[in-house]
Amino acid sequence: MSWVGSWRNQFGSILRIISDAEGRIEGTFETALEDSGFYGQTVQVTGFHRGNCIGFAAVGSSAAGDRVVTYAGLLRRGKMETAWFVVADQALGAASEGEPAKLKPLNWWRAVTTNVDTFERT
Repeated sequence: MSWVGSWRNQFGSILRIISDAEGRIEGTFETALEDSGFYGQTVQVTGFHRGNCIGFAAVGSSAAGDRVVTYAGLLRRGKMETAWFVVADQALGAASEGEPAKLKPLNWWRAVTTNVDTFERT
């Protein structure tokens, strides 16, 4: 089974896997979600696969700070079913209404966002 190719999730984000040699994943990811800290970027992904299992990660920066995203998933019925975690270092926040927003470090319990995506080959 080859993982190489373009994969689109239910929101229109694109994962392009350019190599799956020797159990490693290499490629790029572009989110379609404008409210994502990765929006407007093409980020490098790297990871591993074995059989129907896959995992990969990417890092990026934006006006709202640095972040890392990791995906872990399974190939089922031709679809890549994944769970993901984004860990963000900082977020924009204002001290009070009408005040300008500033970057502030996030407490660990606020730094993690998680969800699931389904990718299909395009």
